[in-house]
Formats: sequence, structure tokens, C-alpha cells
Amino acid sequence: MEQGLVVTQLDIQPGECIKVKGKIMADAKGFAVNVGKDSSNLMLHFNPRFDCHGDVNTIVCNSKDDGTWGEEDRKADFPFQHGDKIEICISFNEMEATVKVPDGEFQFPNRLSMEKIEYLAVEGDFKVKAIKFSDKL
Repeated sequence: MEQGLVVTQLDIQPGECIKVKGKIMADAKGFAVNVGKDSSNLMLHFNPRFDCHGDVNTIVCNSKDDGTWGEEDRKADFPFQHGDKIEICISFNEMEATVKVPDGEFQFPNRLSMEKIEYLAVEGDFKVKAIKFSDKL
């Protein structure tokens, strides 16, 4: 996937929210929002797939520990449409990361027991319009 926006040196604490606003491309095959320590250590890889890697209308979540991917977690609920303008809100605590999207919410375990988020990357067929960091959800 094509690398897009990357933000480093963040200090997002448990309970705080990263909001990513943007537009899904009209011909999107998929996109991903990654958060964690760096590109090799991800608490959450949130990857909605319209039609890529053999998946159709599936959200794949995963973690990456020292460059090694964990076990994929597939979500059957798929609230995204081509061309949609959306806001994704990611927050976490010691147990799990929570992703709020229009008409849905997804949880994924905090497998790496991360205590803060320092890294955010958005890649694929998604045009970022704004990023906001807020203290409370």
C-alpha cells in the first residue's frame, strides 16, 4: 500500500483520542491506519479492504511486534462506502484499542501492552483532510 501521512513523536495517553478525518477514494481498494511506537511496533493496524489481498468488504486488524505481524483479526461488519467522507477515532487503554467509525465501533486487544501512542501512519486509498488529538472521547 502506498505510504501516506506519517506522524511521529506523539504522546497519546490512555483515554485520549486520535481523530483522522478524510475521504475514501472513489476507486479505493483499501486503506490502513496504523498506531503504535513506530512502523515496526504497532498496537493497531486497522485495515478496511474493499477488494485487496483476497478480501472483499472486510476490516482486518492486526498488531506488529518488532517487525513481526501477529494473528489477523477479521471483522465482518463493513460500514464504509467508496467516496465517503469519514472520521475515524482511535483510543486505547491497557486492555484494548477502540476504533470508532460512522455507524460502528471495533475493539482490538492491546497485545503489546503499550502505554502510549507515539506513531500514526495512514496509507492506501484514503485522503487525509484533518487530524485532531483530544483529551476525552
